[in-house]
Amino acid sequence: MDTSNIAKAQGHWILAKMGKKVLRPGGRELTNKLVEGLSISAQDDVVEFAPGLGYTAALAISKHPKTYTGVDADLEAAKRLKKIINKNGYQIIHGNAAQTSIESGCKTKVYGEAMLTMHADHRKTEIIKEAYRILKKGGLYAIHELGLTPNTISEELKATIQKDLAIAIKVNARPLTEKEWSDLLEKEGFKIKSINTNSMSLLEPSRIIQDEGFFGALKIGFNILTHSVARKRILEMKSVFSKHAQHMNSVAIVAEKI
Repeated sequence: MDTSNIAKAQGHWILAKMGKKVLRPGGRELTNKLVEGLSISAQDDVVEFAPGLGYTAALAISKHPKTYTGVDADLEAAKRLKKIINKNGYQIIHGNAAQTSIESGCKTKVYGEAMLTMHADHRKTEIIKEAYRILKKGGLYAIHELGLTPNTISEELKATIQKDLAIAIKVNARPLTEKEWSDLLEKEGFKIKSINTNSMSLLEPSRIIQDEGFFGALKIGFNILTHSVARKRILEMKSVFSKHAQHMNSVAIVAEKI
């Protein structure tokens, strides 16, 4: 969560510093569909990988699950959320989503958003395997990630998009097509229950207003206008998103451990 050097900081933390609370590629709309697809109830033991600012954590906790555990590798993010989410049965732990130390087969719902995208494919698989390990049979695992479209996109274009994203957001993002995301889950023993998609319009004015509200969007706009270095970085990100808009989207998948 280090934003001390704006020129080198990861893109999502720059946006957070400017006041953006919804940092998922499909926005509030796709996150809501993901949470709905999980059907969280008072009987559930829930785990969230990389809760970040805690927007989706708040949605999950509003369903009053029996337990909630957020696992975040970012120490500062974990410390911040511990101050907010700290009551009987609800906790935040600083840890690795690929090795959580959570007991096998004890959770009913696991989800993560905009975090698998940030890892190489072998690392994605390690995290998916961990979700499978800690879930009970019949438990649900949901992801909300950056996607590529169509499923037949060329490897050359995929590589170009990945390179442009890495330069703009300072993260080696590795988005996949809807089919590739599904294949990764199915390969590790999950059965796909639902797939929803949305445009990748994270920095479009209409999406910012939809996600943050009118006054929240005004605040973000003011912060960007008054921080020249951050503004430069955000405009670079927006340029890349616009350049590849035709071939980028967002994907939310709910899968069942079988």
